[in-house]
Amino acid sequence: MASELASKTCIPCRGGVPPLSMEAATRLLEQIDGWEIEQGRITKSFTFKDFAEALAFVNRIGAISEEQNHHPDVYLTSGKVSVEIWTHKIDGLTESDFILAAKFDEAHAPAAA
Repeated sequence: MASELASKTCIPCRGGVPPLSMEAATRLLEQIDGWEIEQGRITKSFTFKDFAEALAFVNRIGAISEEQNHHPDVYLTSGKVSVEIWTHKIDGLTESDFILAAKFDEAHAPAAA
């Protein structure tokens, strides 16, 4: 299912739109693996064997974020990358947040490494 979301393109938010309801966000959350909703954001931590692998992942998701013009908060530590995604302009979640999460999951897949 995530590949369906991952095949979509993020739509830039201009503000003035309501965030997704918790019901709608929960339906989208079911389509991405291992993500959680916390304080109006979706979050996930990815683990790696070392700092270099984690940094390479950060570079991959950075390129995806630039391509999609949708930018998460990313936290890098040795062997771990934590990501928080939400639509800043509305301080809430949109479908684009889940699209970006699905793209990050694909970037983390073993074939992408």
